[in-house]
Amino acid sequence: MLHLIAKGLERLLPARLHRALLPLAHRIRHSWRIWRKADIHGCCVVITNSAGEMLMLRHSYGPAVWAFPGGGIDKGEVPDHAAIREVQEELGIMLETVEPVAVLKEEVSGSPQTAHIFTAISDAQPQPDQREVIAAAFFPANNLPGPIGRITASRLAVWCDWARTRQSSES
Repeated sequence: MLHLIAKGLERLLPARLHRALLPLAHRIRHSWRIWRKADIHGCCVVITNSAGEMLMLRHSYGPAVWAFPGGGIDKGEVPDHAAIREVQEELGIMLETVEPVAVLKEEVSGSPQTAHIFTAISDAQPQPDQREVIAAAFFPANNLPGPIGRITASRLAVWCDWARTRQSSES
């Protein structure tokens, strides 16, 4: 409940102030996870467009790396609904459906994380919220921007394996 109230209140802050506070909030959350070691549940969506380009984004907080859209799964929320919600919140893109790719066990901030990886196709142009996300664009799959973080690289490899397997089975 407090999470939902905080989420509503953050939209009352001017985007510039909200963006300035996110690095501090990220450090606090990181420290909390290291101390608490609570299980985390998250999602990400590998979005491609009709040209085969991949959508990547940069957050205003955390490591200065390119990543896929996604985020936390709220208590009681279904993973695919969380994925659709995160893409809409961060980039203004409304996905009707997402397709499951894999469920990974990862470590984030010293805590175990279950990451639900999805994929979707969209030709909509991303509109970064300028709060959490400061840049987003489609890039050719053979020319992705850098740097890409360790977790994103791992998720990309899983998605590539999934795409190859899918392509082979459709041939």
